[in-house]
Amino acid sequence: MKKAAIATLLGTALLLSACGQAGKEATPPREAPKEEAGHGNHGGEPSEAPKSGEIVTSFKLTPEKPQAKSDTPLTIQIADKSGKPVENFDITHEKKLHLIVVSKDLSYFNHIHPDYKGGGRFDITTQFPGGGDYKLIADFVPTGQGSVTQTQWISVQGDAPAAAAIEPESKLVKTVDGKEVTLAIDHLMAGMDANLTFTIRDAASQQPVTNLQPYLGAVGHVVILSADAEQYLHVHPMDEKASGPDAKFMTKFPKSGVYKLWGQFQHEGKVFTVPFVVKVPG
Repeated sequence: MKKAAIATLLGTALLLSACGQAGKEATPPREAPKEEAGHGNHGGEPSEAPKSGEIVTSFKLTPEKPQAKSDTPLTIQIADKSGKPVENFDITHEKKLHLIVVSKDLSYFNHIHPDYKGGGRFDITTQFPGGGDYKLIADFVPTGQGSVTQTQWISVQGDAPAAAAIEPESKLVKTVDGKEVTLAIDHLMAGMDANLTFTIRDAASQQPVTNLQPYLGAVGHVVILSADAEQYLHVHPMDEKASGPDAKFMTKFPKSGVYKLWGQFQHEGKVFTVPFVVKVPG
């Protein structure tokens, strides 16, 4: 029995070593791809995810050191712990995989959807606005399992803009694409259910917008990241069929600290993104 246990441990160590080598083939990251909990369902609670290490995701950029403002092909390969490609994925809000791309200072945000090519492979071509570090966040659901979020930092070559400060905002009102968006949060406290209500009005007339269109199958989506980009939440609305002026969400901030939120909505055929920064007390 002892020999079998030792053999199992040695096999696990070799497997983990192999996974680490596979990660190095992609653009050199600051850390290996890792799995994070935090894909919120309609109520904001994370779905039950597969056990750590059951899913292995690699991110490969071409070239390995991409240049800012240049088309950059990206391949995401998803396999199980034995290296066998994961073949089947549930469609979640009209897509098999959601990819979030953010700069280190969270000033840049992009929510895109790579094409599934089969065999656990997703492809997309994208651009990065400037040099510096970016985090890739892949959000998907292997069929028969819970939601999975896996991430990797990458470095982009080129002139890097000055880092923007991530400062909490005392007034949660923004005007974007001619719409005034107000965010109200009830019970803003780490570890507690927090209600997020986005209220959308026409900025010029102050009339409520009541004809929001579905975006990815719902009235809106909210992505939340802690200031260090380590805590991630993707929250779906409580009433997906709402059309405004209110879009309501519920989530739970895992820790105290500063967080940036991006609300995404669609109106008259155009998707608009509204960012807010809040401080969550402990």
